[in-house]
Amino acid sequence: MTPPLPGKEIATERRASDGLVWAVRYEPTAGTIVPLSPREVDARVSRAFDEAVAVDDEADDAPQSWIWLHYDTVHSAARARVDALPCLPDDVRTMLAGTEYGTHIEAMPGLVWGVLPAFDETGPDDDVSVCAWRFALTPDLLITTRRHPVPALGVVYRQLERGQEATRRPVMIVERTLREFTDSVRRQITVLDDQLDRAEDVLLLIDNSSDLGHISGIVGKVRRQLTELRRVMAPLNRLFRGEDLELPEWAEDELRDRAERQTHAALDDLIALQERARSLQDELASSQAEETNRRLYIVSVATTLMLPATFVTGFFGMNTGGMFLSQGRFGTVEAGIVCFLFMGITYLLLKFARLL
Repeated sequence: MTPPLPGKEIATERRASDGLVWAVRYEPTAGTIVPLSPREVDARVSRAFDEAVAVDDEADDAPQSWIWLHYDTVHSAARARVDALPCLPDDVRTMLAGTEYGTHIEAMPGLVWGVLPAFDETGPDDDVSVCAWRFALTPDLLITTRRHPVPALGVVYRQLERGQEATRRPVMIVERTLREFTDSVRRQITVLDDQLDRAEDVLLLIDNSSDLGHISGIVGKVRRQLTELRRVMAPLNRLFRGEDLELPEWAEDELRDRAERQTHAALDDLIALQERARSLQDELASSQAEETNRRLYIVSVATTLMLPATFVTGFFGMNTGGMFLSQGRFGTVEAGIVCFLFMGITYLLLKFARLL
């Protein structure tokens, strides 16, 4: 079997018609995952949510094992199944099956749920295509849903499958997915920073004014992508830094402390690059203004120098009687000399007034 491409979400052979992408049990002591049968899945999700039992589960240092169910809710059957899960409250089920894209996290004793951003890599390479994935989390159960491929979830699943990192609680899956997302943001920031470097080099070494339009296009594209990234990262940063978010103790460290550091660091890099792009845009605008002024200056000087000649030609062009030089053999030459004489006088006056 050909292994999946890196960075792409995988679909196991357990993908069913109801949109269940994978269903696994993770054993922290052994560091292995065990696929669940449909009967085992039904047995787990059929247990009604009991807040008192969930609070008791928090008392353990870590569960002996935990379960991860991942649904593709683009299927109507998957949405119907998720919306009928007895193991979750009504509003949480509605959120998991919904289409809301606004970033938020809510919590109650024994349960954390929310919507978090991700990148949809099925879109154009030069566009920042953002989608969302949803999760509901208890100390021993993680249910995630998505409507678009989320590469970060696939990366975390493969890490779990290979046992690359110890994962005592399912909340660590959410934290690692956020880490993959912020790492993707930083990789995009690095690419955009390289584009600004090239634009800045061209601007400093520019010898053809026609290149200014090309540089302006590059800087504008970078600023647009940075703005799109900031619109995603700023709400995420406010979410984790806000005092309104009260998480259970078992989720506090991963979802608040670690995620807050990751998102805040990525947002700082993003803001710094935005400031650099804005500064480069200002410098580019200044260069374009200088080029425009230089061209207007040349036109103005040429117009001023030609003004006396225009007056002379206009004077000699009058169709009136008694026009001098009209009878002579060299009248045209003499009129031309008068034109150039006045142009020379105008040039000297401009030099004397230090306008040239």
